[in-house]
Amino acid sequence: MLNFTIRRLLLAIPTLLFISLVIFLLLEASPGDPLGDVPLTVPPEVRDRMRAALGLGEPWFVRYVLWLKQFFWVEPLHWFDQVFGTGFSDGMQRIISFQSRSAVFDVIAQRVPQTLTVVGMSYVVGILIAIPIGILSAYKQYSWFDQIGTFVSMIGFSMPTFFTGVVLIIIFGVNLQWFPSVYDTTLQVRDWDSFMAQVRQMVMPVTVLALYNAAQISRFMRSSMLDNLGQDYVRTARAKGLSERVVVLKHVLRNSLIPVVTVIALGLPTVFGGAIITEQVFKVNGLGQLLITAIHGNDIPMVLTLTFIFAILIVVFTLIADILYGVLDPRIRYD
Repeated sequence: MLNFTIRRLLLAIPTLLFISLVIFLLLEASPGDPLGDVPLTVPPEVRDRMRAALGLGEPWFVRYVLWLKQFFWVEPLHWFDQVFGTGFSDGMQRIISFQSRSAVFDVIAQRVPQTLTVVGMSYVVGILIAIPIGILSAYKQYSWFDQIGTFVSMIGFSMPTFFTGVVLIIIFGVNLQWFPSVYDTTLQVRDWDSFMAQVRQMVMPVTVLALYNAAQISRFMRSSMLDNLGQDYVRTARAKGLSERVVVLKHVLRNSLIPVVTVIALGLPTVFGGAIITEQVFKVNGLGQLLITAIHGNDIPMVLTLTFIFAILIVVFTLIADILYGVLDPRIRYD
């Protein structure tokens, strides 16, 4: 397992470098000018100095290598200095956003708590709902519970999140006025009242995303359970006199989780990436909304950094899923 992990990590290095180059070239070829919003009254020489300050006067390959240096060397040094109070990164140029003129990683760090609070909670809730529903639906195939679970899952998976979000806002935010329709990102939890206010404003976005995630994961769980319930080892376990609870929850569930782990692991990067559509509907000031704003503003450093972070998360969680295969099924070997 250790050798497999080391090989995968070494293979991930050229893979991520190639991904970063492709993203950089795509953004380089995109139309638009980071200084397009600068008033026309600004003299040309001032615009040239602004362009030079943003590093736009250098060739693309020089800016790409500089960005790699900043991402893998300058930024880690800066955060190391922040934690341990050293000064290794003093005088080094960090990755700067074209829009805010602030360090990209500082802006991302400000948005991460909002994204993890809403999107992360919805993903956890979706998993906790989906796995029991998938198990019971497979064990009681074609029962009324299975029929209802299939119906709800099809609705949750087929309806887009922007539609269900608007429906919840109209019903519970406008008509009933149970929950706020706009997420207040400035709210700070300091006492019980502010905690309840935070819970109330999280209910609708978490419900929308949890329904979508649970619909997908429960279908995979049900299908995988049905495949394993008909296997020979299940009949053998029952013939040995094992209880139905032990057969289902210990033997069948463990083998059924292997494909479900893939779905969950590949979905985890979306937690950090934010729910772009849902964040726009409920005005959650998270990473998804930040990415949309950066794309509209042609903020290449912000878009490049965010998309590359998402690529790193996908590679990492894919590796974690492969490792979990061996944990769930001892028959799987990577030697």
